[in-house]
Amino acid sequence: MSSTTQQIRLYDGDADDLMAFEHAEMISLLPGDSSGFASGERIRIPWGQDMLRDMLDGRYRAVVCGVNDEDNSHGIVAQLVHLVSSSQWTEPTVTNYAKMFQESVGIHAAHDQKPYILKYDLDSILVLALLRPKGQDHFTLEDLGRGFSTVAKMLKGRTDRLPVASVSFLGARSNRLLDKDGQEPSFESVLRTMYQAGYRGDVYPAPSMWSKRDVGVYATYPFPEGVQRIREGSS
Repeated sequence: MSSTTQQIRLYDGDADDLMAFEHAEMISLLPGDSSGFASGERIRIPWGQDMLRDMLDGRYRAVVCGVNDEDNSHGIVAQLVHLVSSSQWTEPTVTNYAKMFQESVGIHAAHDQKPYILKYDLDSILVLALLRPKGQDHFTLEDLGRGFSTVAKMLKGRTDRLPVASVSFLGARSNRLLDKDGQEPSFESVLRTMYQAGYRGDVYPAPSMWSKRDVGVYATYPFPEGVQRIREGSS
């Protein structure tokens, strides 16, 4: 590394020294490996970014999240319908629509694969919402895989719905994601499930994951092969 590179400053004045702190929410971002991947073949992970703010700033045309037929007041969909000025939806109407749809499919298509994807057009943003299966108080990884398989089909060839971003479904309050042991799965398991289902949009980590200062993270998925090599050599 040249001396010129070592002297590059991030901020004007003395801010580099003043910004050198130890106790704060932070992550250690590692450089990924882009070799071997064609355009549009990776999931991007916007660490440290405010998903809601990015949505309102118009950086995405569609967002994927969860919805249920009981209470969505704590989900991102409730925040979006409240903050998007041109939206005609409200949190109660979002929930009522989910309930009406749930009751309808329970009568006419009870044996169809779930979860279903509900579309909420907020004018400036299209919400593609995985409807939590009736009788469940959470999503499973199997639900996530089936749902994102449908989402991938709904996005294929639809440039008017791109770019797209999704929540990670981790750390959720209204629509939790649990594995077969009743615990939250790893972020890697979530990304793998989405990727294998054909999804190639962005995935926003839960804000609580920004405190992983002692664990290196990557900004794209699939992760470099070195992660697997480290895992295999850790036993």
